[in-house]
Amino acid sequence: MEEVISKKRIFSGIQPTNTPTLGNYLGALINWVKLQDDYECTYSIVDLHSITVRQDPAKLKKQILESYSLLLAMGVDPEKSTAFVQSHNCQHAELAWILSCYTQFGELSRMTQFKDKSAKHPENINAGLFTYPVLMAADILLYQADLVPVGQDQKQHLELSRDIAVRFNNIYGDVFKVPDPYIPKTAAKIASLQDPTKKMSKSDENPNASISVLDDRDTIIRKFKRAVTDSDTVVKYAEGKDGINNLMSIYSAVTGKTYEEIEKEFDGKGYGDFKLAVGEATADRLAPIQAEYARLAADKKYIEECMKLGAEKAFKTTRKTLQKVYKKVGFIVI
Repeated sequence: MEEVISKKRIFSGIQPTNTPTLGNYLGALINWVKLQDDYECTYSIVDLHSITVRQDPAKLKKQILESYSLLLAMGVDPEKSTAFVQSHNCQHAELAWILSCYTQFGELSRMTQFKDKSAKHPENINAGLFTYPVLMAADILLYQADLVPVGQDQKQHLELSRDIAVRFNNIYGDVFKVPDPYIPKTAAKIASLQDPTKKMSKSDENPNASISVLDDRDTIIRKFKRAVTDSDTVVKYAEGKDGINNLMSIYSAVTGKTYEEIEKEFDGKGYGDFKLAVGEATADRLAPIQAEYARLAADKKYIEECMKLGAEKAFKTTRKTLQKVYKKVGFIVI
């Protein structure tokens, strides 16, 4: 009898605030699709996290539906993976409360993101903003995740999740898996088109700085034509050519071509030709996603069925973990 080797579990979430950028897609979401074949994947639209900043309720509801539909349009399979909306599984909030009692005030006060968001929103430094990392820890630990894909800005939060898991396990025994970061071998790092020293961001005030995955073809090409480069004219990946390096990273990610192949392709051609080619290739890459998104967005009943399926799978997976935690801390489980 052959030994059955279970797949490792991965958990990752994305906030439903604004449409994902090309940077989100090439840097993270494209890998979510690839990971489904080799791992047991749980993907969440983390809407509970989004309300640490004031949201318009009607707009938030629309963005949750859009974000979920986009995940499916990009290739996340609701049958193969668990794809759900965070607020549809109440156990996230329940575990977050318990874990907050095992998290030190000093640990939370050192979180860089709390400091940054407090500075941006001084009129609304709420308790949820402060305890946000505990909810993130609950998201991960509920699913007994082995691995968590993280960017540079989330490493500190994952470290806290690991510390909380270790602390709880030291008191009550082996309750939580201590998650490791998952760093993909090939992850495109996409910078702003207007300031290539910064990452491409949904919240950038300059509309020409980022590409939305739902931008139309003309808009995509126009934004790339306006991309910041340098005074040189040679398409070559080199130090000090941040703008061109960024465009080459994007072109490589959407076409599969190496930097060497790109340099040969544009040998003797100027930046204008290159920017146009990057814009057209990006639009070509996003077109099938946009078409599938339009189809799914028109089928609200199907999206709601997928959400319900995802919520049921998520609840079933996490129930065992939460009941174990309840018993360990002394609650009566009925």
